[in-house]
Amino acid sequence: MLDHPEEYYSHYYHYYSRRLAPKVDVRVVILVSVCAISVFQFFSWWNSYNKAISYLATVPKYRIQATEIAKQQGLLKKAKEKGKNKKSKEEIRDEEENIIKNIIKSKIDIKGGYQKPQICDLLLFQIILAPFHLCSYIVWYCRWIYNFNIKGKEYGEEERLYIIRKSMKMSKSQFDSLEDHQKETFLKRELWIKENYEVSSHPAVILVSSI
Repeated sequence: MLDHPEEYYSHYYHYYSRRLAPKVDVRVVILVSVCAISVFQFFSWWNSYNKAISYLATVPKYRIQATEIAKQQGLLKKAKEKGKNKKSKEEIRDEEENIIKNIIKSKIDIKGGYQKPQICDLLLFQIILAPFHLCSYIVWYCRWIYNFNIKGKEYGEEERLYIIRKSMKMSKSQFDSLEDHQKETFLKRELWIKENYEVSSHPAVILVSSI
């Protein structure tokens, strides 16, 4: 202090800032943050899923199918009988709407970014399962090299679609959301072959031509 009196207050500040600083384990902070993000993800995905169901309930194709199934199962009739003299027309209509949405949920598999939320897709579980996914990928990659690069086996349908998806630079969820007839068109045009894909030009052109 006598040699460097100008540093007195600086050392004083550093001493008390460290002494009085909250002693929080960084691992706890990371865990809480990951859990908070996972909870936000789950509710966000459920919101998107419910919006997708509400939209499908307005599409004539799906609404008519769901209504027919509800009539066959007698669900709409039960809703009207239960609501007789007890519920208003608006409440009965809301109940019928929920029945149709529930049928759409049970009968239609929504793919892409609006599929039903899965616990294993949350960040927390992705981190926990990361070692397993890494090992699975290494095993899959080694099999690919052995079967197709070394032994020269012919690609199956799954492998062909994988190559097409990678060429189109689409994520798995995006590719899964495509209609089956579009994928069949890709296979008919043999787009897993690099030359055929390059001739087809841009991915957007491929998608439009397959509709």
